[in-house]
Amino acid sequence: MMRSLKDAVVVIVGASSGIGEATAEEFAAEGARLVLAARNGPALEAIAERCRRKGVRVLVVPTDVTEPRQITALAGTAHSFGRIDVWVSNVGVGAVGRFQDVPFEAHEKIIRANLLSHMQEAHAVLPVFLEQGHGTFINMISLGGFAATPFAAAYAASKFGLRGFAQSLRAELSAHRDIHICDIYPAFVDTPGLKHGANYVGRAIKPPPPVIDARRVARAIVHAARSPRATTTVGAVTNATRLIVAIAPNLAASMLAKGMERAFRRAERVDRSEGNLHRASLEPGGIDGGFRQPGLMRSPSGAVLAGVAVAGLALVAGRLLAGGRASARHRSLRHF
Repeated sequence: MMRSLKDAVVVIVGASSGIGEATAEEFAAEGARLVLAARNGPALEAIAERCRRKGVRVLVVPTDVTEPRQITALAGTAHSFGRIDVWVSNVGVGAVGRFQDVPFEAHEKIIRANLLSHMQEAHAVLPVFLEQGHGTFINMISLGGFAATPFAAAYAASKFGLRGFAQSLRAELSAHRDIHICDIYPAFVDTPGLKHGANYVGRAIKPPPPVIDARRVARAIVHAARSPRATTTVGAVTNATRLIVAIAPNLAASMLAKGMERAFRRAERVDRSEGNLHRASLEPGGIDGGFRQPGLMRSPSGAVLAGVAVAGLALVAGRLLAGGRASARHRSLRHF
């Protein structure tokens, strides 16, 4: 049953911009009490002030999730409310570049932020959930949890790993009917994340349309908090991509890599940068990244354009695979 979130205690990690900022505003509109965490303290304070104007209590806890002790301290501060009802594990960073061209320290930082920090957050809050008998842990995973991401190998490793971790944790907790592990898989989202991320290709990076409004993802998170479910996909592209990856994962990854190489060659040159990997961005927060194309997003056909294209590719891939299997069977028969 749908439950009210009024006065629920909600922790949002990675709340200083993008999806996290939009999620804070959505939960504030529901009357939840908030604990906001990220590295960018000034951005958190600005968001907290907007949420307080809606009449809710907000705690701001500047936190670097790559430091385990800070995650433990965050959980302790949140528990000062007396309970923790929802924990949104939303931190995600990335670096674009050929694997060997990206410093290994950057790959390591991505794994620590995108995978290990989510595990450490769960490790910190699960004892609270078990003691109080309820709680919802929401993982922000992304389309990258289903499909390989060439030129962002560590990002893919972190998201694939996070999906496996969440599935394992759900199995362990299956006897606790009021404790939930929920995964959110959005397609490409219009946030400042790409602008703030590390860039080792020296080319301007933009997500392909259609690009989702972060507020739509935030609403999906709030819905999962009200009515928990294991998997929530956001955007037609995510579902279409799951289809093609199930049919022909290597073909899908290869075609994506070739498409990205072409896009890099056409894109304008920019300075290479480590972005916000090792330190908080100096820029203020903000929900939007400025990547959306309003005309395309208003058009129903435009909204599913990429999904239809991927689904069509899936059919072609299926035929190729079927043909390949038939040829293999024919060759085998000739050996006998």
